[in-house]
Amino acid sequence: MDRFDLTGRTALVTGAARGLGRAFATALAEAGADLVLTDLPDTPDLADTASRIEELGRTVHVVPQDLSRTDELHAFADRVHETAGPLHILVNNAGTAALERFNEITTESWYRVMRVNLDAVFFLSQRLAEHMIADRVEGRIITITSKNALVAEAGLAHYNASKAAVDLLTQTLAVELAPHGITVNSIAPGMVATPIDDAFPFDREAFEAAYRERIPLGRYAEPQECAGALLLLASDAGAYLTGTRIVVDGGVLADQMPRTRFMPPYRPTLTRPPRTP
Repeated sequence: MDRFDLTGRTALVTGAARGLGRAFATALAEAGADLVLTDLPDTPDLADTASRIEELGRTVHVVPQDLSRTDELHAFADRVHETAGPLHILVNNAGTAALERFNEITTESWYRVMRVNLDAVFFLSQRLAEHMIADRVEGRIITITSKNALVAEAGLAHYNASKAAVDLLTQTLAVELAPHGITVNSIAPGMVATPIDDAFPFDREAFEAAYRERIPLGRYAEPQECAGALLLLASDAGAYLTGTRIVVDGGVLADQMPRTRFMPPYRPTLTRPPRTP
């Protein structure tokens, strides 16, 4: 288990106030890392995440930033480095989405999604990778994409496009940063119980019930269930993984058509009785 130990390393997690970001930050702290947390300014939940990290005995810095302000991102990265020192792990987790039909998407809506989901990933990775190189850190850059980087979903043209673009960007950075010992990978979650789509104008309860029937494991993931993939990619255990993607989707992409609901029920072929609890 020493291969998963992150003691002495510092990680920046974007979008750390809630959901996956909070789960990722907590998991990194549990593995021994110190944290830099960022989210939108005046986000009250960010302090709650920081408190959890402190309770684990780790050092935590809170550096709020609106990642849609693209021209501020290099200065933000420099501020993170000045505040926390050499950075070993960057988790590009922050993301945004809007449920809109293709003909309803305005230029502002399109670029808002792209600035947060794509531009911020590139410009933060660009600047912090240079700091890693200057500090002689064999760092880890991990970007949280989505199953929507691989298959489309109606009403999310801008979100789908942004995640697909980040997927190829991840591979490009992996190739360019490999000579410096920096790995770049992505995690593509499926449906996770997070608040990203809280404001979507639909019957959420009906949608989730229908989607659960589509997931082979039959349920949404909890945020912490994506943390194992993160720890692999952030630690020495994943040192030879770069330019790759780990899909954490409960089997959705493996199942082209939910046929099992139309098949006869499972019938065991073993003759021995099942084990009793």
